[in-house]
Amino acid sequence: MSTAEQLFQSAQKARENAYAPYSRFEVGAAILTTSGKIYVGCNVENASYPCGTCAEAGAIAAMVASGERQIAEILVLAEAEHILPCGNCLQKIAEFATPNTLVHSADLHHIIASHRLTDLLPQIFSLEKTDGK
Repeated sequence: MSTAEQLFQSAQKARENAYAPYSRFEVGAAILTTSGKIYVGCNVENASYPCGTCAEAGAIAAMVASGERQIAEILVLAEAEHILPCGNCLQKIAEFATPNTLVHSADLHHIIASHRLTDLLPQIFSLEKTDGK
C-alpha cells in the first residue's frame, strides 16, 4: 500500500469523528512525517465560528504534541469534488514542511489531486522572509 493510500484510509477514519453540527461539512486530515509516522485530525466546529478548528490544524497539533516537527506529506479528505486546505492551514502546514511537500486532496472514494505546497502557497511567510535569524 502506498503512503498516499495509507493517508487516505487514516483521513477517512478521522473524518468519521468530525464535529460539524453547523456546516455539516466533515473533514479529515492525515499527515505523514519524515519519520514515517501518521497523525490525524478532523474539523471541530463551535457555535462561535472563529473558535472552530480545521482538520489540518488538528493533525498538526497531534504531530507536534508527539514531538514531531517535519511533514513529509498531508492529505485532506471531504465529501466534495475538490478540497484544498484553506490559506490559514496552508501557512500552518508550511511551518513544518518544505515547499515541495505533497498536499493531497481526496473525496470519499479516492485521491483527486496532489500538489506541491509551493504551488498552493507560492509566497510562503517564513522567518527567513522577515529577516529573522
